Amino acid sequence: MENHSKELVVYVRSECHLCEDMVDQLRELQAESTFGLDLRDVDTRPDWLSAYGEQIPVLFADGIEICRYFLDLRAVQQVLGAVSQGTEG
Repeated sequence: MENHSKELVVYVRSECHLCEDMVDQLRELQAESTFGLDLRDVDTRPDWLSAYGEQIPVLFADGIEICRYFLDLRAVQQVLGAVSQGTEG
């Protein structure tokens, strides 16, 4: 059976304690679930800075916002669960 790994994208910036907290929690979650983590520093691209500014961290999967500021563990588990089960809900 193939393992389809989900890619999660987090918009962050350096020296942001909320960003650090969310990334740390996601890294812990990677120990029990297989998914990629793409960290995008909003200060490196004007379009990201314009879109998110101070409203970070923001977590996305498949272009859909999962949560902002604080990790919504239940929502992340639902997204990752849909991958492992091959279904939603």
